Amino acid sequence: MTARDATDEVGTLSDQTLSDQEVQDEAALLDQAERTATQIRQSTSVYPSMTMTDAYKVQAAWLDLKLARGETMVGHKIGLTSRAMQVAMNISTPDSGFLTTSMVFAPNSSLEAAAFCDPKVEVELAFVLAEDLDAGGLSVDDVLDATKHVTPSVELIAARSHRKDPTTGRTRTVVDTIADNAADAGIICGGHQVGPRDVDLRWVSALASRNGVVEETGVAAGVLDHPANGIVWLAERYAQQGLRLQAGQTILAGSFTRPLDITAGDTFTFDYGQLGSFDLSFT
Repeated sequence: MTARDATDEVGTLSDQTLSDQEVQDEAALLDQAERTATQIRQSTSVYPSMTMTDAYKVQAAWLDLKLARGETMVGHKIGLTSRAMQVAMNISTPDSGFLTTSMVFAPNSSLEAAAFCDPKVEVELAFVLAEDLDAGGLSVDDVLDATKHVTPSVELIAARSHRKDPTTGRTRTVVDTIADNAADAGIICGGHQVGPRDVDLRWVSALASRNGVVEETGVAAGVLDHPANGIVWLAERYAQQGLRLQAGQTILAGSFTRPLDITAGDTFTFDYGQLGSFDLSFT
């Protein structure tokens, strides 16, 4: 399975409006934006007819660039899982992005805020698969059966293309976000790992504090009623193309809080109650 196959999740070739060269060029621009922490214009400001198929093609081409540099794919993120975010983005389905080795950060560590484009953090649960998921028609129970463990996690998100164009005020679309790897910049897992049926995952809750002040609270049922439902969605999309989620991969199931802005000097604490807590600071 190639990187391009693994992320070609939406539509068919007939939906593609960008040429292969335009796809490659857009991926290179986003890659450079990430590596230099310098935001670029929105993809759809140049390609207004760009589709989700195009966006996932760009995402896949960007993954290929990372793999060519020696990175390894370690998993996926699922986004736009809450009803509020889907309404805000004028979409009725989640989106997804990739995770590679360079995007994995340790809990209780310190990161440089300026190394990321307009960074934010979101509270999530991560599922680590013990078995492949390679069929359609799956249920939450099927996902739980295939899961080795679940762990508290935080997604570091970033915007390599402007969320709001500083000149025109134009807001980027879900197509721009998908091309930008669904805004994924990293994953931090901490707290205690639990078996997928050791706790009622719907009722896992978390407190997100910034500099000692509780800023966000949430419960995991906010993710499609059960955090495993996003993985059902992603496995179904893959199965339609003869692909699979692989054993050993980590799947970020979707945020159940709003994103919190990051500035240099911030320290965040993520408290998952019985599942433990961890910190993340930014210089």
